[in-house]
Amino acid sequence: MRRNYWQGQVDEFELVFLVRHGETEWNRQRRRQGQLDSALTVEGLAGARRLGTVVASLPADSVFSSPLGRAATTASFGAAQLGLSVTVVEDLAEIHHGEMAGLTSSEIDQRFPGEMTRRADNKYEWRFPGGESYADADRRANAALLQIASHGVQRPLIVSHEMIGRMLLRNLLQLDVADALTWKHPHDLVYQVDIANRAVTPVGSSNRGPTLRAP
Repeated sequence: MRRNYWQGQVDEFELVFLVRHGETEWNRQRRRQGQLDSALTVEGLAGARRLGTVVASLPADSVFSSPLGRAATTASFGAAQLGLSVTVVEDLAEIHHGEMAGLTSSEIDQRFPGEMTRRADNKYEWRFPGGESYADADRRANAALLQIASHGVQRPLIVSHEMIGRMLLRNLLQLDVADALTWKHPHDLVYQVDIANRAVTPVGSSNRGPTLRAP
C-alpha cells in the first residue's frame, strides 16, 4: 500500500534528520510506553548527550520534538549544540498504546489473550485497545510533517519515537506499509533522509542502522 499524502509538499525539505529519544527505564524493562512517559536511564541521558554532539555537525536548520518528556529531553541536547530552540509538535507523540501502555509482553498476553496474534495478522490496521493503530499514526505523521513544513524550514531535525518514526519515514519517502513497518531505529542514531534521492543514511556513534534507497 503506497499513498502520496504530500502532493508536492515534500519538495520543501532538502534533508530531514530523524532522531529517536534516548533509552528509558521502561525501554530497559521492556514495557510498552506509548503516550505514557518514563525517565531516561543514565545510559539514555549519556546517549542523548552523544547525539547532541553528532547533531552539532549536521546542517539542521530547526528542531522539532514530540511533546513527551523522553523526546523533549533528548531534543534539548541537540538544540543546545545547534543554538536553536525546540518547537513541540503534538502529532509527533508516540502511538497511543491504550490499555496496554505500561505493560510487558507477558502481562499483555495474560490480560489480552490472542490479541497479539490478531495484531500480527494486520499490523497496520490493528488498534491498541483504547488506543491507536499504525493507520491512525500514519495520518498523524502526515499532519506533523505538514505542520513542520509550514514553518518554512528545509532541513529539520525531528525527535520522536520508533513507531511514529516509521510512519514519518513512510510519508517522507512514500514507502509501502510493509517496508515502513520493518524499520528499526536504535536510540543512539540519527537517520539522514535525503528527499530528492529518496535515500536514508545512518549518522551516529555506531552507524549500525540500515541504509535505504526507496524504489
